[in-house]
Amino acid sequence: MVSRPAPLRSFAPVWRPDARVLILGSMPGAASLDAAEYYAHPRNAFWPIMGALFGAGPELPYAARLARLLDAGVALWDVIGRCERPGSLDSRIVADSVEPNALARLLAESPRIGHVFFNGSAAEQAFRRHVRLPADFRAIRFARLPSTSPAHAARDLAAKLDAWQAVRATLGRPLARAA
Repeated sequence: MVSRPAPLRSFAPVWRPDARVLILGSMPGAASLDAAEYYAHPRNAFWPIMGALFGAGPELPYAARLARLLDAGVALWDVIGRCERPGSLDSRIVADSVEPNALARLLAESPRIGHVFFNGSAAEQAFRRHVRLPADFRAIRFARLPSTSPAHAARDLAAKLDAWQAVRATLGRPLARAA
């Protein structure tokens, strides 16, 4: 008998009803789960990118980073609410263990969200496989951005930041200036 890994649970969404953009990851990695913080791995490019875009960089305390994103109109969550996965790689998620988060409900409770950005292809694939929005749901634009994970090193930070400018452009905000 093969032992299955213990089930993992993602975090609650970081959002407000006035959010205009939703960024979706797949499932937090081990470092994030251990720290109870989104994108906690020190080599993950997410917070450096959010620092450049919204002044929510890794030099700030976690709560301040989240507050800056919320003030900018950005919500965070993961597609997968529960799964089994040995280690941190998305490719190791046990397919028949995936339970999606209640994304249709979150989107219904956030009527201003008009854009959903996937943090990498695993998040997009999980969404397309496991999430069903009602047929008459409002029009939302979906776009995949390059993963900020350190496991995806095909693009450097500058190239990832260039692609992630789409989030700021969607919100119509000027580039954040360093303090």
